[in-house]
Amino acid sequence: MKLIIGWITVFSFLHSDAFAQQRVVAECTVTYQISLTETKTDKEVQNAIQQSFRTVYIKGNDSRVDLVSPSLTQSVIYDKSNGSAVVLKEFGNNKFMIRLNQSAWKLANKKYEGMNIQLVNNETKTILGYECKKALITLKDSSVFNVYYATAITPSVKEFEYQFKDIPGFVLEFQAKDQSGSVATYRAVKISLSPVQASKYDIPTSGYRVLN
Repeated sequence: MKLIIGWITVFSFLHSDAFAQQRVVAECTVTYQISLTETKTDKEVQNAIQQSFRTVYIKGNDSRVDLVSPSLTQSVIYDKSNGSAVVLKEFGNNKFMIRLNQSAWKLANKKYEGMNIQLVNNETKTILGYECKKALITLKDSSVFNVYYATAITPSVKEFEYQFKDIPGFVLEFQAKDQSGSVATYRAVKISLSPVQASKYDIPTSGYRVLN
């Protein structure tokens, strides 16, 4: 009996120690490079994707994701405190804004409900100096995507990337499939832990057409 209690105590200590070592990142900027791993699109679209980049800004309960391409700029500003989001889109001179409350945000991410996450602890890679473990995400439509997440850090807000909200770390590489069936890989190429300007999360009050 004492032996069993001893092993439980040791396991609890190791588990608590490992958990305590994970740092919650409340201020950071992460830039992701985009590359096509499987494509069913023409050369023009491929070139546009290769010239695109994605930047994530985290500040406390707020997050912002900018996706910039030659033809489109899109920003998603998410507020963890109330679960709402604002989507800003720019096509040339056209600017649109979509406001999503908590219910609408969940509905927009409905395809991720019921997904299965399998952690693959024996497959790792190093990204920007962080050891990353692999996870497999299987959606309800049987699509499977690879994810690599840093175990040493985790963002202070995770629901802004709904498909990654249950990943136990900071996702630094992942795959995404578009409507054509092409698969793009997003890999972090730069990370800064410097403070993020609060103005990044300001919602424009003019210049955008509000869509319902």
